[in-house]
Amino acid sequence: MIKDIIKKIDEIAAADPDRIAYDYLGQTNTYGDLMRRSNAWAHKIASLNIPEHSPIMIWGGQTFEMVASFLGCVKSGHAYIPIASYSNAERLVMIQEVSEAQVVLAIDDLPTIDLAQLQVIHPSDVEDGEFAVDPANFVEGDDNFYIIFTSGTSGKPKGVQISHDNLLSFVNWEMNDFALPEHPSFLVQAPYSFDLSVMSLYPALVGAGKLVVLPHDVTQNFAQLFVTMPKLQFNVWVSTPSFAQMCFLDKTFDGAHHPDLTHFLFCGEELPHTEVAMLRQKFPNSKIFNTYGPTEATVAVTQVEITDDVLAKYDRLPIGKVKEDTRITIDKSKGDEPDEGEIVIEGPSVSKGYMNNPEKTAKGFFKDPADKYMSHRSGDEGFFDGDMLFYRGRIDFQIKFNGYRIELEEINHYLGKNKFVDHGVAAPKYNKDHTVKQIVAEIELKDGVKEQYSEAEITKAIRDDLAAGLMPYMIPQRFVYREKLPVSQNGKVDIKAVIKEVNE
Repeated sequence: MIKDIIKKIDEIAAADPDRIAYDYLGQTNTYGDLMRRSNAWAHKIASLNIPEHSPIMIWGGQTFEMVASFLGCVKSGHAYIPIASYSNAERLVMIQEVSEAQVVLAIDDLPTIDLAQLQVIHPSDVEDGEFAVDPANFVEGDDNFYIIFTSGTSGKPKGVQISHDNLLSFVNWEMNDFALPEHPSFLVQAPYSFDLSVMSLYPALVGAGKLVVLPHDVTQNFAQLFVTMPKLQFNVWVSTPSFAQMCFLDKTFDGAHHPDLTHFLFCGEELPHTEVAMLRQKFPNSKIFNTYGPTEATVAVTQVEITDDVLAKYDRLPIGKVKEDTRITIDKSKGDEPDEGEIVIEGPSVSKGYMNNPEKTAKGFFKDPADKYMSHRSGDEGFFDGDMLFYRGRIDFQIKFNGYRIELEEINHYLGKNKFVDHGVAAPKYNKDHTVKQIVAEIELKDGVKEQYSEAEITKAIRDDLAAGLMPYMIPQRFVYREKLPVSQNGKVDIKAVIKEVNE
């Protein structure tokens, strides 16, 4: 049982400094490199004039320098906020406003924006060398370790605060309950701004394992992806189901070409039955785990190995048994069926709430006097069959698309700001496996717009506006223009009716 994540990683580095920790497309770094570079970052951060425990934004991709800077932050007593460098400038500004961060570590080049209120630190500002760090300064206990920003209904992202103890609960569970290989080599496909990446990052590092990176720009290019993937050597696959489905297009994606691949760990969206059946054929000797959990409960809180027996028993796969230190209850007052309701999670991996957002925190979190830990209202609908939990969708207007959590109301907020749009609704289009295959924008235009502009011109203008405020994965793939959108009894656009029509 691990007691301290930072100290455990440093212990491995001290005992075996030449062990490979990071492999970025063949460029490797050792645990010794990781300790030296993270200590150098910690030394630099400690020299900055910023308040104690003030969070630090980190802008970058999936390089070794990113991970060294994460550890540098927590060694100096500061939580880090990872922001993918393919994000737009507006997102960086909004995260700074919400978090009140005073520093950004620019691992990659920052977008051209006014950063007068921020200290910007580049890797070149951090000296190489041997620096001593004081473990008394390390993030510990209920201190925030990292903050992941997710989609928010009002157009502003929400910062989920994950403490050292939250992370510790998750990491110990993954290390103990998934029968992982010794010194596991994890695939790192998810960007670090997406909490699925944590399923690879810290279990690999506390297990004296290796992180094998498949960068975001490679995964966005099929030709590059299918040339790169067969060259990578890892034994634990971590991804969303939709990314693995994409890899079925690669003829070398099978056990013969990846003989070391022993484990598949899936999270972030519903795992289709058809996908597991295909994986069982392609990788007959690998274990396949389905997991479930919101960012607010630190990556995942349930797991089940999908065996041939489980496949044969269920058409729609279970999301697993609850981890030992956690309790899940079903609030049946919020369900469509008698035994279904909202999944409520209580346990040591549940966040203390959203950063600097007491209103949203009060809505999503609570603590009963009789309970030891915080509880989170997930917004997910589910039910138990014995001790096995099943997922049945959302009770609100949030969706998972390619693993990313998206508030449809955030997209609607930005659609409504466009000069051509009278009313706009983002609607998910589902496939037969109950996963979102497309986001459709259903739009009622202002009077006279159609007479002045072509649909192509209107769509381009709306897309450009959305790109300034939203992450790329949130922009609808289809735009449909309607004379009138359905209206509810209170005179507002009926979002549920629009979603129903899109899926008929």
